[in-house]
Amino acid sequence: MSREAAEKLLRFIDRSPTSFHVIANMAEELKGAGYEQLYEEERWNLKTGGKYFVTRNGSSILTFNLPKKYARGFLLMASHSDSPTFKVKENPELEVDHQFVKLNVEKYGGMLMAPWFDRPLSLAGRLLIQEGEAITTCLVNVDRDLVLIPSLAIHMNRNANEGVAYNPQVDLQPLFGGSATRGSFRKILAASAGVRPEDILGMDIFLYNRMKGTIWGANGEFLSSGRLDDLQCAYGSLQGFLNADNPEHVIMHCVLDNEEVGSLTRQGAASTFLKDVLERISESIYQSREEYLRALASSFMISADNAHSVHPNQAEKSDRSNRPYLNGGIVLKHSANQKYTTDGASAAVFRALCRKAGVSCQNFTNRSDMAGGSTLGNLSNGQVSIHTVDIGLPQLAMHSPYETGGVRDTEDLIKVAETFYCSNLKICRDGVYCIEP
Repeated sequence: MSREAAEKLLRFIDRSPTSFHVIANMAEELKGAGYEQLYEEERWNLKTGGKYFVTRNGSSILTFNLPKKYARGFLLMASHSDSPTFKVKENPELEVDHQFVKLNVEKYGGMLMAPWFDRPLSLAGRLLIQEGEAITTCLVNVDRDLVLIPSLAIHMNRNANEGVAYNPQVDLQPLFGGSATRGSFRKILAASAGVRPEDILGMDIFLYNRMKGTIWGANGEFLSSGRLDDLQCAYGSLQGFLNADNPEHVIMHCVLDNEEVGSLTRQGAASTFLKDVLERISESIYQSREEYLRALASSFMISADNAHSVHPNQAEKSDRSNRPYLNGGIVLKHSANQKYTTDGASAAVFRALCRKAGVSCQNFTNRSDMAGGSTLGNLSNGQVSIHTVDIGLPQLAMHSPYETGGVRDTEDLIKVAETFYCSNLKICRDGVYCIEP
C-alpha cells in the first residue's frame, strides 16, 4: 500500500513540472470526482452538500465540501504548489562566440544550485495567447530533453571541490543550442503548445528537471524526485480529502502558490484568497457575521510543508533531541519565534489525530544556533485567524532539483488527512479541544 501511494505520487509529480500544471492536474481530478468549478468573477450559488473548487492565477486552488446540515466550522489543510527553480527572463536568448545560444534565467526561490548542473532539463509554464479580442491562458511543457547547464571542467577550476561561490548570472545559464538555434525559443514553445509564435503576448516559463522519480534503497524504502517539497504534501492531503466526508464541518483543501518567494502575491498564503473564499462561503451558510466569526474560532488548519530529516552524512546539523527520520512518521514543526505556528495546543490536537489514524509522529526544531525557514501557516493567519499546526514529511536535500523522502510517509499523510477531514473536531472554548468519533 505504501509503495502504491508512493508510485502514484511520483506519477503526479512527473505530470506537474510547474505550479500551473499542479493546479490543472488537481482540477482535472476534482472534476472527475464530481466537483463543480467556481469562478471568482461570477456569482456563486452554493448548495448544502455541494462540492466545489476555485482557482486563482491558475497556480492556487481552494477546494471545499459543504455539509448537509449546520456547519460547526472549517477544517483546512494547506500546502504549496511551487518549488525552487529558474525562471526564464524576457528576451532570453544569449549568443556566445557565434557558436552557442544560452538562455537568460534568474533564480526563483532559495535553492541548492550545484545539483542543477549536468542533468537534462526542459521548459514548462504558461503562455498568454491572443485569440481574437481575448487573451487566454495555455499551458506548455516541452516534453523532451531541451537544455542543460554544463559544469566547468576541473582543469579550468582546480578549486572546484573546495567550494564554489556560484554566480547565477554567469554560471547557471542553460545551454539551449548551437548558433543555428538563434530565434527559435518562442517557436519551440509555440510548437509544443500548438499555437502561433506571433500570438504569444506573455509567458511565465521555468526550468524543470527531466529526471524521473524513482523508488530505491536496499528494501525499496526511499523515493527521489524533483519537487517533493511540497508536492508530496499537496498530493497526499488531496487524496485524504477526496476519501473524506464530514456532515458537520466545511472541509477545505488549499494549495497556494509562491511560498518559496514569500507568499506576497495575490495567489499566495499572505493574500486575501482564502479570506475571500471563506467569506463567500459564510454568506451562503451562516445567518450573520457573528456566526461566521464563531465558526472561525471553532476551526482548525493543518499547514503541511515538508521538513528536514536527519542527514546520514551530516547528523550534527540536526537538533540533538528533536531528530526526524525518513519513514519515521509525520513531523511536527516547532519554532520558538513562531516561524511555525505549532504550539502546545495545536501539537496536542495533531498528536491526537495521529493516534486516531494509527500513524506515528515526530518532532523537528532547528538547532538553536542555526536560522530556519518559515511556511504558509503564520502568513495565512495574518489574513484569517485560525488555530493552526505546522507539519511536514521528512526529506533530504530540500530545495535540490532532486530530493529524497521515505516511501511510507505519503501513505501516512493520506491516513492523517482523511482522519482529520472526517473528524468532529470541536474547540469548546479557549484551551479546550474535543475530537469526537
